[in-house]
Amino acid sequence: MTITDLRGPAAETPAAGAAGTRATKPRRSWRPWSVYAGLALIIIYCLAPFYWMLVSSLRRTADIFDNTLLPAPFSVENYAKVFDGSTMFGQALLNSLVVAGVTTVAALVLGIFAAYAISRLEFRFKSVILGVIIATSMFPGISVVVPLLRFFTDLGWINTYQAMIIPNLSFAIPLAVWNLTTFMKQLPFDLEEAAMIDGCTKWQAFRKVLLPLAAPGVFTTAILTFIHSWNEFIIALSMINDPQIQTATVAISKFTGATEFQAPFGEQMAAGVIVTVPLVIMVLVFQRRIVEGLTAGAGK
Repeated sequence: MTITDLRGPAAETPAAGAAGTRATKPRRSWRPWSVYAGLALIIIYCLAPFYWMLVSSLRRTADIFDNTLLPAPFSVENYAKVFDGSTMFGQALLNSLVVAGVTTVAALVLGIFAAYAISRLEFRFKSVILGVIIATSMFPGISVVVPLLRFFTDLGWINTYQAMIIPNLSFAIPLAVWNLTTFMKQLPFDLEEAAMIDGCTKWQAFRKVLLPLAAPGVFTTAILTFIHSWNEFIIALSMINDPQIQTATVAISKFTGATEFQAPFGEQMAAGVIVTVPLVIMVLVFQRRIVEGLTAGAGK
């Protein structure tokens, strides 16, 4: 036996190992790239209308029908026209804030107590009551405009804030009750019972224990309710004739051009951007809370 014979098997081992390593090396999968491509298409599809609205709002009136991806030259004349005083758009934004804010607060207060009763208390016909509450939100807004218009005319509520807030509540409260009921059902009953064993009343256990735990769900419901009320159009258009009371969505629909047959596309695009940007900023700032509220309780 020679030295070469002794070294042969040992010398072949690394080569064989290297060959084995090359043979078992996993191939790169195309699936992650397909996921990214699909997400990119969805993002482009969702953001393309807003991008075109933003670009159109920055064009001059003479260039409003250009198809370039960027405005050339940039112009803010449409934004200046929106706030020049003739459209009363600033007052309309304030009116939208009042209506959406009051609707959100009222819907949360009523929705929290209703959701607590449905999710934590035992009484008959609980499921039927929840079903009726949800069924009321399924009626299209246009179906209630005519009876509400007649009713509010008799009450003298036309051109008032309550003529917009109360109909909004008929759609905002079911949304709040449904979301909060689903969330509160996931909260453990043991914490509430432990608080009452320690001396808390039912109200104190709700206020000091259950309500803080439900904060993510309450916050998410508030955001969704505010967005719904902020974007409402048909009720505000039907109940309000006074430009001092109309909301931003109605004000945009009533923009007029320099002549009777001219459509002020540039001003409408600029106003649309102004109305949309606060909602986008709100969602971006509070996206973590929104996600927590939508997913809370999923793993309990």
